[in-house]
Amino acid sequence: MAENLAFLSSGTEDADHALEKLISIYGNCDPAKADAIIALGGDGFMLQTQHQFMNSGKPIYGMNKGTVGFLMNEYKPDNLRQRVSAALRSKIRPLKMTVTDEHGDTHTAMAINEVSLLRQSYQAASLSITTDGKRRLDSLVCDGVMVATPAGSTAYNLSAHGPILPLQAPLLALTPVSPFRPRRWRGALIPNTVEVHIGINEPDKRPVNAVADHTEFKSVREVHVKQDMDHYGLILFDPEHSWDDRILAEQFQY
Repeated sequence: MAENLAFLSSGTEDADHALEKLISIYGNCDPAKADAIIALGGDGFMLQTQHQFMNSGKPIYGMNKGTVGFLMNEYKPDNLRQRVSAALRSKIRPLKMTVTDEHGDTHTAMAINEVSLLRQSYQAASLSITTDGKRRLDSLVCDGVMVATPAGSTAYNLSAHGPILPLQAPLLALTPVSPFRPRRWRGALIPNTVEVHIGINEPDKRPVNAVADHTEFKSVREVHVKQDMDHYGLILFDPEHSWDDRILAEQFQY
């Protein structure tokens, strides 16, 4: 039984009211000593919480008190310890993004959802794509491109018409944003062991920013992306509404 629960709120009025109610019922444990951490908010807050407790071994059980809740469970205050104890646990691994900027400086950041490269001005970006040292595209003219994890496949990746991935699929989605040339290229599914290198063609004329979840670097020259096997987070889902169930439901919507 998950006896010791730590509650965190995204800070919205609705989430704060839920926080007060749940603390009055269950108390509030120090996260360092908790059996599970309850995140009250939307998918963005789940990402923040996962980043905060990366590698801690603390499972995160989200309850939806936000706008979007694909990574969250339904908010129900009753029998919470039993729900958390019965929840299905999944391990998620982030992507590691390494960028070189216009000054030649190198920066790193982690992404649980996706690494995205986006044009910085009115000019479309021109990008080269290499996987494990093999050039795949010399020039992808587009608004941007992203590498998405299974956890992130239902977020920005889905809105850019990328594929939805089961949470434990050993795959990453490489998805363009508004591709202009080659017009018919709609992206690729790649093994999660592959390292992706994205180069920026004509960077002064066609500047590009790189984003790992909420961390952004401007005017980058090249970006390397690979799954980080040294870091992980834990996410909990109710058995009756698991990630796989959500994936199927999303794919059969019309």
